[in-house]
Order: sequence, then structure tokens, then C-alpha cells
Amino acid sequence: MTTDSGIDPSVPPSGTGCVECDADGGWWFHLRRCAACGHIGCCDSSPAKHASAHYRATGHPVMRSFEPGEQWFWDFEKNELYESGPELAPPVSHPDDQPAPGPAGRVPADWARSVS
Repeated sequence: MTTDSGIDPSVPPSGTGCVECDADGGWWFHLRRCAACGHIGCCDSSPAKHASAHYRATGHPVMRSFEPGEQWFWDFEKNELYESGPELAPPVSHPDDQPAPGPAGRVPADWARSVS
């Protein structure tokens, strides 16, 4: 990963959950953090796929996992995985007590049939 990848390590995450899912009352499987602006979106295994939608809308190509214990980055533009990258402003993941899928109380009982 190069320094010209549009990463701003000083920007904090936008919250602890997917911005759009929280606004719409939706749910997610896993979370991703935009390395340029801090936007938290849901992964492509989630029903709404807001992280990749954020990339398409903004052109911000690099996302980092926002899952506890994960440090990898994904570059949508290059279609490349990076096992690690620059340290980003804290917090680096959603709270440990937030379930995946999540958030608690909004995940349907048949969620496994809902994701592709």
C-alpha cells in the first residue's frame, strides 16, 4: 500500500455501526471503515453493502476492517487485500460487546438466509 492511496490516518471513524443501516433501522454482518474519511459501512456480505456503495459514491477506494482483532485493508480500485497498513485514529473496531451480525435487536432470526 502506498502513501498516495488516499488514506488519512487522523480521521476518526464515523461511529460504531454502519451509518446508513443505523439511519434506516437495518442490520449488518461485518463492518468496514473508509480509510479516507472514517465512514463506517457494512460489508458486501451484508444485505445493503454500504461500504462498497460508499466507494462508488465517493471514489474513496481503501477500506479497513472495523471488526475486533482484524487489521486488514481492502482496495476496491485495485481489487487488492493488504494484511496491514497505517495505524488509523481510534477506535480501530466496533465495541467488543457488539455482536456480528449486529446490532443486537435488529438482526432477523433467519439472517443466514438473508445474505448472499
